[in-house]
Amino acid sequence: MRRKLAAGNWKMNGTTQSLKDLSALGSAHKGSGVDILICPPATLLAPAVQTVSRSDIRIGGQDCHDQTNGAHTGDISAEMLVDAGASAVILGHSERRADHHETSEDVRAKAKAAQAAGLMTVICLGESLLQREATNTLDIIGAQLSLSVPDGATGENLVVAYEPIWAIGSGLTPTPDQIGEVHDFMRTRLERRFGAGVGRSVRLLYGGSVKPENAAEIFAISNVDGALVGGASLSAKDFSPIISALEAS
Repeated sequence: MRRKLAAGNWKMNGTTQSLKDLSALGSAHKGSGVDILICPPATLLAPAVQTVSRSDIRIGGQDCHDQTNGAHTGDISAEMLVDAGASAVILGHSERRADHHETSEDVRAKAKAAQAAGLMTVICLGESLLQREATNTLDIIGAQLSLSVPDGATGENLVVAYEPIWAIGSGLTPTPDQIGEVHDFMRTRLERRFGAGVGRSVRLLYGGSVKPENAAEIFAISNVDGALVGGASLSAKDFSPIISALEAS
């Protein structure tokens, strides 16, 4: 059985004052039957690890470089994330792909480095509204999945998150049939590439305007093993009901 995962991406939000929400989240979901991952900005990684040390919450980074060290001003290596106490990293988020012009090949190189350092990689895929309207969704997702995920992936070091770009922060959500179609497609592709054992063990998350109001419906969809949540993960008040919905699914 795949253990379900609720992941929160704080993006460029949060200060030390935000850590109190981590404490509240840990208390509310002590002994949870699902995994909980929070990815704060790099400035909060070490204090966040300290804050959740007595809870079941795991801490991850939002990106890493594909090199272990060097003259890369402003970048963070996978080894640095591990040293700060992180156990996972988000890679290939649409905002990185768009704002920093990251290609799927870039994501693959970063994922190889992260997995070599012992980090679980949450690799993001997603189509634009133009691509969705042109009915190219599965072609786009298939290409991103093939090029972004490195060889040697396992259920322990790989999570794949489907985040339709047009749904992120927009309040719009694909229909359950649309989400299910993409998640079933990704499962089939992973099984074909890595074999049934690994392909079925990789967790598939949905992301894009996940809210307490729609979480239960999303978690009931085939091959949805959890969520990658943006804005709603910034406060325990908003994220806790989503985790509870996943626990009940």
